[in-house]
Amino acid sequence: PPSPAVRNFTLNFTITNLQFTADLAMPNSKKFKSTEKVMYYYTDSLLQKSSIGPYFTGCKVTGFRSGRDRDDTGVDAVCSYKTNVSLARFDREKVYHELSTMTNGVTKLGHYSLEKNSLYVNG
Repeated sequence: PPSPAVRNFTLNFTITNLQFTADLAMPNSKKFKSTEKVMYYYTDSLLQKSSIGPYFTGCKVTGFRSGRDRDDTGVDAVCSYKTNVSLARFDREKVYHELSTMTNGVTKLGHYSLEKNSLYVNG
């Protein structure tokens, strides 16, 4: 049988209690790397508990950006999963609703607060 293909989807959200600073825009800065590790921890633990969990292979933060308010930081990530016969198709709406529920209606991610309408999942 052919080996499963790896597919990607994007995950975006805005944190309202993480002030965006210039060093968050620089992938080699200490601030970017430490914040990136925290985001990996939170996103990976949530996605592993979702319906995509058995197929989920991880997320990579592609960038942090300034949010609408000075204290907001947008997070952009590309996440991967392996396609499999038992995974009919990637259901981005289902994953979105699961993540919404697991983040208390898109309000909490660990010790971070989320902008309620900022969660975006695109398969």
